[in-house]
Amino acid sequence: MRQAPLERFYSVIPAGGVGSRLWPLSRADAPKFLHDLTGSGQTLLRDTWDRLAPLSGEQRIMVVTGRAHRAAVEAQLPELTDENIVLESEPRDSTAAIGLAAAILERREPGVIIGSFAADHVISGTTLFREAVTSAVAAADAGYIATIGITPTEPAVGFGYIECGEELEIPGARHASAVSSFVEKPDLDTARTYLEGGRHLWNAGMFIARADRLLEELARTKPELHAGLVELAAEWDDPATRGPAVDRIWPGLEKIAIDYSVAEPAAERGRLAVIRGHFQWDDVGDFASLAKLNTAGRSGELAILGENARVLADAASGIVVSRADRVITLIGVRDIVVVDTPDALLVTTSEHAQRVKAVVDALRLGGSSDVL
Repeated sequence: MRQAPLERFYSVIPAGGVGSRLWPLSRADAPKFLHDLTGSGQTLLRDTWDRLAPLSGEQRIMVVTGRAHRAAVEAQLPELTDENIVLESEPRDSTAAIGLAAAILERREPGVIIGSFAADHVISGTTLFREAVTSAVAAADAGYIATIGITPTEPAVGFGYIECGEELEIPGARHASAVSSFVEKPDLDTARTYLEGGRHLWNAGMFIARADRLLEELARTKPELHAGLVELAAEWDDPATRGPAVDRIWPGLEKIAIDYSVAEPAAERGRLAVIRGHFQWDDVGDFASLAKLNTAGRSGELAILGENARVLADAASGIVVSRADRVITLIGVRDIVVVDTPDALLVTTSEHAQRVKAVVDALRLGGSSDVL
């Protein structure tokens, strides 16, 4: 039986960021969210839309993306209405993207509850996901900024963590706790301690709040950024003034992640609630994560991505992503990462997958922007 959308709820999908740790597959003109990384036959963006549509309704999903990606986003999401696509002239990080969406939607519908969910994460367990979002909406309605933390299944070092404090009694919000602290990516021994202790959750970067409460918190911590977003939102629904307002205001907005501008300050004030999520989640942050995602249940095998990939392997494990026509042969290599595109080739191992971002930075500094 199909369930009704959540009352007063609006989904926001920030579709930005290149995903530089997935270079050369993910690039400025083809970022991570526009790829099928799971073999589902759909891009991560389309998967995100399909996951959120039952929660808010198709007419209540807003996508914030770059101007350069408008055509690709609209091709992926034909149901997306013109009023619900917000175009950034340049990336200004998650506070600007989510804050602008909140300011626009609060003007249109005072009291609206918004939920921000990244366009490029992989989630399975629809019922459990809905239960977590429903609890987060209840916490948001009670005046909290809410986030959803993922129950760890292994001592992962590639994720940030949320430390849970005391349990919160919020009507309709199951598994809600206060947030004691946010923890950056730990080393392996620390991650093992977190897993054994049971008080730490993976930080999935999901935020649910009444739009007015989120803006109130932002005004407290970043008043100039808040003022710019509110001014821009006041012009947004008038096509005649929107463009000039974006050109005037957007470039001057501070670049800062919403974790630092809203979530952490709210936690310090005891106004951040975390809902424990039991669904499967991965941010597909690097090729090691992608390999694990595509070899789940097939221990030691080689994951091969690419519609026409031509790969021969003998006693090899890891991942091959092929976007070229050549034959790739692997013999006796473990945890290998090979990404083959027409103009760039990456060869590394799962152990060093996080270091791909440094390669991208070096290429940028060296003037090789043609491959970025």
